[in-house]
Amino acid sequence: MMMSRIRGRGNRRTETDVIGLLRKSGIKGWRRHQTIRFGLEAYRKKRASDGTRFKAQVRPDFSFPKLKVALFIDGCFWHGCPKCYRRPKSRRRFWTMKVRRNKERDKFQTFALRRCGWYVVRILEHDLRRTEKCMTRIRRALESPANKKPPNRQLVSFSVDHIRPILDPQIRHWRTF
Repeated sequence: MMMSRIRGRGNRRTETDVIGLLRKSGIKGWRRHQTIRFGLEAYRKKRASDGTRFKAQVRPDFSFPKLKVALFIDGCFWHGCPKCYRRPKSRRRFWTMKVRRNKERDKFQTFALRRCGWYVVRILEHDLRRTEKCMTRIRRALESPANKKPPNRQLVSFSVDHIRPILDPQIRHWRTF
């Protein structure tokens, strides 16, 4: 039987494990397989080492759209885990290129999401055995200072001429002048 005839059913076990962890921890606001488009023309030209073109969109396993956090659960085999990956004995060149392409795509997607203001968390399949460590990483991402937004109240200036809140990019918080 040819490998192309085998259809994937997703990584159900690992994703359902993470769903259980998120629900048990009371973490809400996540979506599964939500498409995030980069919208940047420069990314459309990026290619893998074998010439395969990267898409200008990504579908993380879990996303928190309001906080701009993307969570990927990577399988050890498909993403070339340095701890668990064993290259198949047949069609070695194919599998080497396949895993290399996956790693390059992972780097591209992580870079592109970060450029768009997203916080990216990648958890390998074998790390799910240590649930506390995984949940700590997820909580840290959800509570990171980058996800804190300025308050929605109007800032007051004591200037008689005008009242205007200004975002100071170097200090990254709201100031009034």
